[in-house]
Amino acid sequence: MKEHEDAYGRLILDYLEGKPSLEVVERHDGFINASGFGPAAYFAPVRRWPRPERAALRLVHGRVLDVGCGAGRVAIELQERGHDVVGIDVSPLALEVARRRGAKDVRQLAVTRVGPALGRFDTIVMFGNNCGLFATRRRAPWLLRRFKSVTEPGARILAGSTNPYATDNPEHLAYHEENRRRGRMGGQLRIRIRHGYYATPWFDYLLASPQELAALASGTGWELTRVLGEGHPSYVGVLERA
Repeated sequence: MKEHEDAYGRLILDYLEGKPSLEVVERHDGFINASGFGPAAYFAPVRRWPRPERAALRLVHGRVLDVGCGAGRVAIELQERGHDVVGIDVSPLALEVARRRGAKDVRQLAVTRVGPALGRFDTIVMFGNNCGLFATRRRAPWLLRRFKSVTEPGARILAGSTNPYATDNPEHLAYHEENRRRGRMGGQLRIRIRHGYYATPWFDYLLASPQELAALASGTGWELTRVLGEGHPSYVGVLERA
């Protein structure tokens, strides 16, 4: 990743160092929003995590892969609970932040490069909407099969997402409809993150309903067995290795 593309990492490093920081999310259709999730939420203590994530902590077991570890909030919490945790992220500055905050094992790695070199895991955590890294209808099953190849029998994925259809915003509803017209999933976003002069490359980011998540997992060796926070926009889907 080129330095000027690491907008997310620069955002959280600035926040850590007490500098002004505002995360701006730009959608490819021109919609721009200052994210309500970051940057403070990336550093939040566990008592301030969304309720579905707090509930999902009870389901973490064994060795853990923290996908999109960011500032390390999940990795550090699970370390303190006695888990062996490997965190991965594409942002070098985010990894610097995580290490400075005490994360023991974080590595610069894209989710698509998860493989045997990382070892095997009992739990894969995708909090903070990181289910979005499934990206597309095509990539999601491919990634789930890849995850199966690095997990033990009885493993689970704790997949945090937001149901994109729990909205009455006409701009979002029109975007869903345009996506469907183009053969994409309704909640498949094409976005980039901006912070000051920094901007990430454009990337796909998938918001899926629980029903869509279950369908994406079908035939991959994973099964959606429960939904924590069902009926609310933000939820954690529990995928068990079949």
